[in-house]
Amino acid sequence: MQIVSILRSSCLHVSEAVLGGYRGPAAPRASCKVHPPHAFCWGGFGTHHLQRALCSPRPCAVCTHRAVRTVPRLRARSRRRKRRRRKRRWLRAWLSAAAMDSSGKEREAVQLMAEAEKRVKGSHSFLRGLFGGNTRVEEACEMYTRAANMFKIAKNWSAAGNAFCQAAKLHMQLQSKHDSATSFVDAGNAYKKADPQEAINCLNAAIDIYTDMGRFTIAAKHHITIAEIYEAELVDIEKAIAHYEQAADYYKGEESNSSANKCLLKVAAYAAQLEQYQKAIEIYEQVGTNTMDNPLLKYSAKEYFFKAALCHFIVDELNAKLALEKYEEMFPAFTDSRECKLLKKLLEAHEEQNSEAYTEAVKEFDSISRLDQWLTTMLLRIKKSIQGEGDGDLK
Repeated sequence: MQIVSILRSSCLHVSEAVLGGYRGPAAPRASCKVHPPHAFCWGGFGTHHLQRALCSPRPCAVCTHRAVRTVPRLRARSRRRKRRRRKRRWLRAWLSAAAMDSSGKEREAVQLMAEAEKRVKGSHSFLRGLFGGNTRVEEACEMYTRAANMFKIAKNWSAAGNAFCQAAKLHMQLQSKHDSATSFVDAGNAYKKADPQEAINCLNAAIDIYTDMGRFTIAAKHHITIAEIYEAELVDIEKAIAHYEQAADYYKGEESNSSANKCLLKVAAYAAQLEQYQKAIEIYEQVGTNTMDNPLLKYSAKEYFFKAALCHFIVDELNAKLALEKYEEMFPAFTDSRECKLLKKLLEAHEEQNSEAYTEAVKEFDSISRLDQWLTTMLLRIKKSIQGEGDGDLK
């Protein structure tokens, strides 16, 4: 009865509105079949409490109290649902408009392509050639470029690449080499998302134009792009190496030694993975020698000498010892480096055929400087040469 009196004084002044105009002579019961007297609590809201309070002629105190507390929650829930419905309607409308816009752009691009073809064919006639033939070709170039951009909006990458290629060919016809190369590059970027091999063909066409113009730095940049396509898309490492080497040659010719070194390091890493250790050693020693004289880059030299020594180690243990001594003489700071200390421990463990000491030395190095995939591969190859080791594991 104490609960009922509390509800009378606090919550039940709104009970008439909540209970649908209930004016029964009796006060709410303190309990019902669902809620005995000891079941009164402040948690758990739901519509069943409100329904019981509205439908029962004499709802219990728990049902009434929870009904009073549930009404604001239901109103808030209704508002949230309305907001979600409005957002869904807006999103559906936006997606529909975007789809219509993309399809509309694609149709417009197709029309522009057809119009450009007509302009090109019209420029081949004798009279058109005498009076404004080049003008029609220039207009066709602009139409092809506009069509390509519309295809890009519609995410039709193959059609965009084809349109850029058509524009590039017309630019060459107009003796505009720079515009032609730019269009070939745009075509390559579009084809990268749909046809990697065609992207390579377009970029090679752009490279030929840039080298003819003497723009070797830009040509080197596109050689790197081709190498990355071979790495990621076509998985042809040997061709990737060839393009990185060509890019390095162009950068060296333009005195961009830092960019050339980046390309050469890529070549060395892949050469070592393909077990072309002598090639990798020569590159690492060359780059290490170039960087140790540079005050800003000399601390990177220890990494390159370390990798060169690992390649020596895989080929022959004695070669690794001689190389380590040579690197210490060339670059005294290498002696106190963690890389040099690790090499000495590995040589000692390998000489003793102690695989446990080898693994422990690698673990100690890895705990401070995490080994990347390349170093892990090389160290595992060295470990396999220790007697009694199968495939092996560094850890």
